[in-house]
Order: sequence, then structure tokens, then C-alpha cells
Amino acid sequence: MQLRYFLLPLLTLPALRLAAQQAPTPLDTLNARALPAATVVGYGERLPLRRTAAAVGVVDNTIIQRFNENSLASAVNTLPGVRLEERATGSYRISVRGSTLRSPFGVRNVKMYYFDIPFTEANGTSPLNILDPAQIGRIEVLKGPAGSVYGAGTGGVVRLENRRPTPPVLAGAASQGQAQVGYSVGSFGLRRFTAAVEQSKANGDYFRAQYAHQQLHGYRVQSALRRDVFALDGQTSPTDRQTLAVHALYTDLYYQLPGGLTRAQYEQDPRQARPGTAAAPGTVAQRASYASQTGLLGLTHEYRISDKWRTVATVYGRSTSVQTPYLVDWERDAILGGGGRAALHYRGLLAGRTLRMQGGGEFQASFTDSRSYQNVGGAPTTLRYDDEIRTRTGFVFAQADYELPAGFLLTAGASYNRLRYQIARISSAATNPTGYGVERDFQPQVSPRLALLKELTTNISAYASVSTGFSPPTEAELRPSDGTISQDLQAERGTSYEVGSRGTLLGGRLVFDMALFDLELRNTIVSRSNAQGIQLFANAGDTHQRGAEVAASGWLWQPPTPPDAASPAAGLRAWASYAYNRFRFGSYESATGQQYGGNQLTGTAPHTLSVGLDFSQALGFYLSPTAGHQATLPLNDANTDYAAGYWVFGSRAGWRRTLAGRLSLDVYGGVENATDRRYSLGNDLNAFASKYFQPAPGRNWYGGALLGWRW
Repeated sequence: MQLRYFLLPLLTLPALRLAAQQAPTPLDTLNARALPAATVVGYGERLPLRRTAAAVGVVDNTIIQRFNENSLASAVNTLPGVRLEERATGSYRISVRGSTLRSPFGVRNVKMYYFDIPFTEANGTSPLNILDPAQIGRIEVLKGPAGSVYGAGTGGVVRLENRRPTPPVLAGAASQGQAQVGYSVGSFGLRRFTAAVEQSKANGDYFRAQYAHQQLHGYRVQSALRRDVFALDGQTSPTDRQTLAVHALYTDLYYQLPGGLTRAQYEQDPRQARPGTAAAPGTVAQRASYASQTGLLGLTHEYRISDKWRTVATVYGRSTSVQTPYLVDWERDAILGGGGRAALHYRGLLAGRTLRMQGGGEFQASFTDSRSYQNVGGAPTTLRYDDEIRTRTGFVFAQADYELPAGFLLTAGASYNRLRYQIARISSAATNPTGYGVERDFQPQVSPRLALLKELTTNISAYASVSTGFSPPTEAELRPSDGTISQDLQAERGTSYEVGSRGTLLGGRLVFDMALFDLELRNTIVSRSNAQGIQLFANAGDTHQRGAEVAASGWLWQPPTPPDAASPAAGLRAWASYAYNRFRFGSYESATGQQYGGNQLTGTAPHTLSVGLDFSQALGFYLSPTAGHQATLPLNDANTDYAAGYWVFGSRAGWRRTLAGRLSLDVYGGVENATDRRYSLGNDLNAFASKYFQPAPGRNWYGGALLGWRW
């Protein structure tokens, strides 16, 4: 790993933020208490973040609530090395250390979990847009290959959890309940309504039901959104040794697709939709949009066999219906999937030192009936093709963590992975005959990981790790919208080398986290679009993705702790996160024979920065200004077109208070993109006719209130 690429940015960084910390408690400036240590799931073992030998970032409820809850992008982008983008309202894609390269739309090459339920479908895609930001209470991101425990993927792992009820706060109380309603309005027709009811018990059992409705006219023409989400979560303990959790989700989603613009169109009017001609209608004429109805149900059972042994098993089922008019085709998909995950955990002693082991497996299967029609004015007409796709994927894994002398912790793990697609073309109006079928059975892969952590002091640790991963093509990459079925596209493989350190300084007032990494990818999958705007995919040599990530958070000022324990936290805290990316193509010859070796990785900025302040005072008033920066980035593999770098500023302010111990009130307002900066968030990479730009909203405002009653 070439550390010379990292030294300059590290030497010039200011104090940066650790996004993984929990909400701070009030500190006395003369007698400061340490910030509470974060606990993460990590690689399947709940350990303090300081004892986790991996790059892990956490976005908790306090971070989500400091932004407008119409989108998760601002909150997630506080993590170094992670970028959540919106090509259109509700159309998310996420990049972890450069994984945007093969994600022109949707979330790919990043494995996602919803609680313990595999959220990434068997076909490799993750429908992040079916979740409402207000329901999310915690996002945990593992950066880099995590195949030793989580299977296929070279980008990373994202674990999502909904908000959990507050445990009973009164001494001796057996249970506590709360009901909340919220309403907010904003620019471009934003309207949001949320309602939730919850009940919690002292033993950890809980129940929470939440409904969220959001509608938006949109910043651009043809960018309206409507989303209704109902989430139900509960946990009960039938016996002292058992815990049963249930998670149900239903989402009805619709949003319009404005399409990409050329640079000239973007500079002339960023609010326009993609224009068209009589021969090639634009997105308005074709009524380009996405609509889906999704139901998800999962059950997780934990059984504590003894003090040393326990099992955790999850089963789930999901059903999705999708209707999508694009520029050329009109797609209708019916998807039925399910699967499960099971693990056996052990915690005991070996030679007098703690040994933790886990082993298990995960299996997913899905059936998709996918029909593509010719799109004429937003209506399906002539059938192009009718496919039935059966997907089966799974892996088995094992991992051990052993506490060595002198404060060392050794972790070793590996998984064995399988993936199989069966695509049957039932009927077709194209050149492929009816009955045409393809079966892709990808070669089994073993993904090992080895990590070593050392506690340098009681507050600081350092770690080093080597991990491998493989990422097979998704079903959308094997079977793009032009009707072809690829038989040549291969899985990409990667090896990641990483060193890092994290901990606290200044008596717990300053928390820091830093990492250096080198991810070497082979058979890298890249995308490009044809004249109809359809994305096509190919393997393109290899890439060298080297970078540095630093984050920190600390108190600048705090008054003495108020005598009223129920008063909100008070003080002024600063945070920041920075990522430096030196991502380059290695050996890469394009389809036209051009050599792109040494070029910057498409769609990834070499520098990203997020900084902010959190001010609050004892009466409940708070202010949270934020600034974000992204440097210039290449829009195509040839590095001939670039998107300009930009700074954006925003802030949220309000008054949050609990009255009479039962009534909670949060009245707030905020501004985003305060300087009305013109920029594109979620560029279309390698776009045909240079239609790269998906303009982000200009200056916009929002405000609302959240009212709760506790019993």
C-alpha cells in the first residue's frame, strides 16, 4: 500500500468528527465526563467500537434529526468515505469507497440488512427508497469487503434499524408508552405527516408502529414523489432464555424521473426535464416514472442455550410489484422472494483468555416475472419480451475472535459463496426466439478475512486487516433493458488492506477515528449507456482504490451541568469528517480500443468534507449549521468531462422540550443549500450524448412540529 498518497491530507486535517458516537450527555467544564462509547454489531459480535478491527461508521437518530427528514442523504454523507446520492427524488444510490462505478441507478455492490433481515434482494439490488427517513433510528456502515460474514460484495455492508422506544425512565416502572404525531412543510410542495405509537418494558421487550406519508412536487419538472410507509416492530421474551422479534414493512411508492441533462441544458435551466424530439420523446412525453408496492415480513429468534452458547435465526419473505415507464420501454415486474440466516455463537475461555466464535449460513431465493413493453406516451403497447428469472444465492461462514496477551485481539474468518441465475425468455418480439434461456452458475468463492487489533492505551486502539470479497453481477446487469442477456459478464473480485486507529483524547472530550486503505479490484464492472439511455455493463480490467478517512468530534464549550436532570444537553460541539480518495483505473481497454489505464475512477471525487456545529442550551433551543464539500469529479471513463466541485451550506434550528414529564414538543425550521448553489448530486456516468447532469434542488426551506405524549 502506497502510504505516500495519504500523508499530505492527514498532516493538514483539522479535528474531525467520529460519526459513530452516541448522543452526548452534558459535561461539566471543570469535571468533564467521557463521551459514551459506541457499541456496534460489526462482524456479527456486539463489541465497543474501540474493540472493532474494521472501518465502521454509525449514523444514529440524533444525526438524522439534525437535517430535513425528507431524505437520508445529508445524514449519511456525514460519514467519511460514504456518499448517498439522489439522481431523482427518491432514486437513491450509495457509494462506499468508490462503489458508485457500477451503480448508475439503485444500490448495488453494497450488502444491506434491515435489522437482521437480508434487505438486499437475491438479485443483488437494495430498494433503499422504500424506507422513510423518519422510521430509521440507526445506520451502521462497514466499509470495504465484508464477505467473511456477510457474503458477496466488495463495496461494504449497511445495517439499518428503525427507531426503538425509550426504555422506562421512572425508577421501578415496569413499562412506558408514548404516542407521537408530526407534520412538516417545505419548498417545492413538500408535505410530510408521521404518526407513531410505542410501548416498552424494563426487560427490553417493546412494540412500535409507525406510519409516514410524504409528497413532493419536486425541484425539477417531472420530479414529483408520493410515498406511504407503514412499519411495525416488536420484541418479546417468551422465557428467560428466548427472545423473539418481528419486523413488518409495507410501502406504496411513486416518483417521477426527470432524466439527465447536457451541460448546456443544465446551465440554461436546471429545473427542466430531459427534452425530446418527435423521433425521440423526452421524459415528460413518455411519463417516465417508477411505482412499486412492497411488503416485507421477518422474524428473528434468539435462544441462549447456556452462558456460553446461543443461536440466532432469521426468516423472512418479501413481495414486490413494480411498474416503470422509461424513455423507450415500459417494465412490469412481479417479484416474490424469501430466505433466512442462522448463526451459532460461542463465548468462553481458551488458555484463560476470551474466545468468541460464530458460524452459520444465509440463503436467499427469488422468482421474478418481468415483462417489457414498448412505451408510447407513458402507456405499455407492444410486448418486447417476457422473462422469468429464478435466483438462488447463499453462503456459509465461520469466524473466531481471540483475546491475546498485551492487549491484542485476533480475528479470523471466511465464507463460502454460491450464486445461480436461471433466465427463461417465455416470449419475445425481438431477435431472441421464444423459449430462449440462459443459466449462469457463478464459480464458488471463498472470502477470508484476518484482522489484528492492539489497545495502545485504555482509550486508544489501532488495527490492521486484510480481507477479500467478490461481487457477481446483479440481475439488472446481466439483463439490461435493451433486451439482451449477457453470458460473458463475470464477477469482480477484490482484496483490501487497511490500517486504522480510534479512541478518545483530552479526558473524553475529543473522539477520533482514522483509516488508511488500499482496495485492489479485478474484473471491475463498469457501465455505459446507449443512444436510448439504456445502461449496459462490461468487465474492464482492474482498479486501484487507495484512500484515507478521518473523523472527529469534540466539545468547544459547555456550561456547568444544570441541577435539573431533565434539562436538555447544553453546550457547543464541533464535528467534521474528511475523505481523500486516490482511485485509479489499472489496465483498462474500452470497447473501442482506447486505453484508460491511470485515469481517475469515474464518479468519485478525490476530496469530500463535511463539517458542522451543534449548539443547545438548557431551555431547549438548538441550532445545527452544516457545510459540505465535494471536489471536481470525472463523469466518464475517458476523463474528458468533469462535474465542478461545490460547497453547500444548511442549518436547522428549533426548540425541543418535555413539559410536565409527559408532553414532548419539538418545533423546528431549516434551510438547505442556503447559498443557492447550482450542482448535480447523482450524475449519470458515461451517459450517451453527454447527458450527465441531474441537478439538485436550489435554496429550499422547511419547518414543522413533532408532538408526543408519554404514559
